[in-house]
Amino acid sequence: MAQAADSARTVIMTVDDDPGVSRAVARDLRRRYGASYRIVRAESGESALDALRELKLRGDLVAVILADYRMPQMNGIEFLEQALDVYPGARRVLLTAYADTNAAIDAINVVDLDHYLLKPWDPPEEKLYPVLDDLLRAWRSSDFRPVPSTKVVGHRWSSRSSDIREFLARNQVPYRWYSSDEPEGRRLLAAAGEDGLRLPVVITPDGTPLVEPEAVDLATRVGLATTPTADFYDLVVIGGGPAGLGAAVYGASEGLRTVLVERSATGGQAGQSSRIENYLGFPDGVSGAQLTDRARRQAAKFGAEILTAREVTALEVNGAARIVRFSDGSAVAAHSVILATGVSYRQLAAPGCEDLTGCGVYYGSALTEAPACQDQDVYIVGGANSAGQAAMYLSRGAKSVTLLVRGDALTASMSHYLIRQIEESPNIQVRTRTVVEEAHGDGHLERLTLRDVDSGQTEQVDAQWVFVFIGAAPLTGWLDGTVLRDERGFILAGPDLTADGRPPEGWELDRPPYHLETNVPGVFVAGDARSESAKRVASAVGEGAMAVMLVHRYLEQS
Repeated sequence: MAQAADSARTVIMTVDDDPGVSRAVARDLRRRYGASYRIVRAESGESALDALRELKLRGDLVAVILADYRMPQMNGIEFLEQALDVYPGARRVLLTAYADTNAAIDAINVVDLDHYLLKPWDPPEEKLYPVLDDLLRAWRSSDFRPVPSTKVVGHRWSSRSSDIREFLARNQVPYRWYSSDEPEGRRLLAAAGEDGLRLPVVITPDGTPLVEPEAVDLATRVGLATTPTADFYDLVVIGGGPAGLGAAVYGASEGLRTVLVERSATGGQAGQSSRIENYLGFPDGVSGAQLTDRARRQAAKFGAEILTAREVTALEVNGAARIVRFSDGSAVAAHSVILATGVSYRQLAAPGCEDLTGCGVYYGSALTEAPACQDQDVYIVGGANSAGQAAMYLSRGAKSVTLLVRGDALTASMSHYLIRQIEESPNIQVRTRTVVEEAHGDGHLERLTLRDVDSGQTEQVDAQWVFVFIGAAPLTGWLDGTVLRDERGFILAGPDLTADGRPPEGWELDRPPYHLETNVPGVFVAGDARSESAKRVASAVGEGAMAVMLVHRYLEQS
């Protein structure tokens, strides 16, 4: 078996079936290179290949491979030929006896051999080290840099691959993308023992391959917290958008034991925004990812727990406790709860869109797909700020960006500064009174049928990229029977519950609900999920902070 070693250094591998010779070779290598390189020793071609595949999955580098020619089962040339498939950039050296020099010369053409060395090589200072010094210099000047981060092998037009990339990016997890039909992607799949029929394959920094992983499993393996550390808290915040992050920051900073639960990634819709330019304190604008990352780190600094990839399915009342139940049946309880579940973009109902979601049709900005839009024609459906921000961002590299807007103009739903920027962008076109009638494509989006709302006239356009930003659907269905909502599913709170001057049905306290309090005492709402909310980042953050203030008031009187 190959020896285990510290993954922080680049590898020099030696393979020889004679244990005594193998130890002697490794000893000579360690004497000269052990301080800067990790020396890995194997005693058969098969065990060496296993070690190389493991190194490959971990993202380690292999600079030089020295293999003995005369090994049973798999000789040195056969081994180096297979090693070439795993580490094409490693320098290859064949160790031979004098009688095998013709075989070594032939191997130069078979496996692109860099050098062959005659055994024995005493003294190594004259016959071994100068050769390896030259090979290491050549390797260091080549372009084989370490990739210690998470690696994702998938297909360009795979919706699951797109989901995984978006999940990692939005959770600030560094990763490297490899297409399954390119050489390095195929090498990684082979190292993981996969044939590419099940994608994506995610390879964690420790070299563990995950095939088509579920979000909660992936989150755990890449270091995101998914399990609460306690059974009971002062405050549970459900949702990690601006309102939820604001509540977590203020709750934890004011001494409440706080846990935030997010089903996908912190930031919500705002976290997907390429540029927010009207948020207080950022005159040059800030990306949603930057704002989210700062808020998340700020909440963690004050001691808030942040759980990712946990879906909440029920809210129960048990005396003074508010119980939040997860999809796996587990639960966490608290004195108080803030509902900051936000909203999601409505789905396009046009035929073909559902089948092509993640394969050319994307909901939200899907910034991980932006580089592939270079010099392409891009369509954006929607007329609010999020659509305008995406149009501006994508227009930097796209050949053209077309905004498809159902309404008469952008002025009804988009901020003035964005409208002005769009008007000044030469490669952005706005088509009002236009909707998507149908999406077409075999495995990925190829064309759109567009319809003029007034005339009913249709036309087909070539399209591989559509980003959808239409409407806002609250994620509140799981609150049925517990928390009152309006006819569209948005949560009612405060004065909206007492419009007729009477408290909501079942309200047992001798005071009316606080401003952001729902019909369940101690359960508050903040942000876009609240009925008649402003749908702006700043107001969501403010409501998160206000909800914490009301939580304190509730706890003091309980």
